[in-house]
Amino acid sequence: MQFEVLANAYRGDYKDLIYTGHIAVVDYTGKLLYSCGDPDKVAFARSSAKPMQAMCAFESGAVDAFGLEEREISLLCASHNGEEMHVEGVRSVLGKAGLDESYLQCGKHAPLYAPAAKVLGEAGVAYSEIHCNCSGKHSGMLITAKHLGESLGDYYTRGHNVQKRITNMIGDLCDYDPEKIVLGTDGCGVPVHALPLRNFAMGIARLTKPECLPGERAAYAKRITTAMRKYPLMMSGSERIDAALMEHLNVYAKSGADGYYIVGLMDQGIGIALKIDDGNGDVRNMVVVETLRQLGVINDENMHHFEKWAKKEVRNHKDELVGYTLVDFTLHKAE
Repeated sequence: MQFEVLANAYRGDYKDLIYTGHIAVVDYTGKLLYSCGDPDKVAFARSSAKPMQAMCAFESGAVDAFGLEEREISLLCASHNGEEMHVEGVRSVLGKAGLDESYLQCGKHAPLYAPAAKVLGEAGVAYSEIHCNCSGKHSGMLITAKHLGESLGDYYTRGHNVQKRITNMIGDLCDYDPEKIVLGTDGCGVPVHALPLRNFAMGIARLTKPECLPGERAAYAKRITTAMRKYPLMMSGSERIDAALMEHLNVYAKSGADGYYIVGLMDQGIGIALKIDDGNGDVRNMVVVETLRQLGVINDENMHHFEKWAKKEVRNHKDELVGYTLVDFTLHKAE
């Protein structure tokens, strides 16, 4: 496997830490356009797979049967902040299927957005499964099972048809044998999928060019990416890079845990998948911004929207600047 340094951390002027990773920029036919590191690196896509997982809620008929609105479709793809709009959105999705939050099996954690967590704490309200950043995705799985008359208590398990359809969907979209997809368990309890970056980037690219997809999948892909881009705060939240990218660029974007990220360049049939080897989220965001800058998507006119994610400063307990992290890589054009 080829490792490549993507960023360096400095303490003063001394290069203290290095961050390696892998980037694949691929078109909808599977042609590799640019790369760094190993474009065939097998990595868990984590939450970056959520738009593909949402495709199954469409194909089941659940989205239209229960009358989900665009903002709710965006929420199916979310790793949300647990803000009030997200909590109410999940309740709305479940309610339309005659369900409530007691059916959620995603586990619980405090809202990712500190002000939202503070509001709960000051009100003396305990956080629950609905505040989990994956509750939107889980609501999509639940309404799918409900619409198809499948069991609800175990919808999150590897052997359930909901999860089997998702694995097959990812394999189909990414032109990768579903039997070769490596399965693990995500933080929210559902199966998580590992496959080569090159293949996953191709699947992302296909969602940006839906006419390349067969039958009704073309329409579903367009509805998903349109909803994400129209309601970016619903599928991420305040002060998140996902929302900023979709608010200011013609892309759809989705973060994944442990250093994974995807971006689809709308109407260009180009997908980007990247992985930071040590899972550093700050470095991941820096590499996303730099990758888009090198591709010409981010430029001098719009860069100010993304400055906060382009560089990381290190300050001591006295708030003195003692170090910083900078990206340091060049995309290699494929021959």
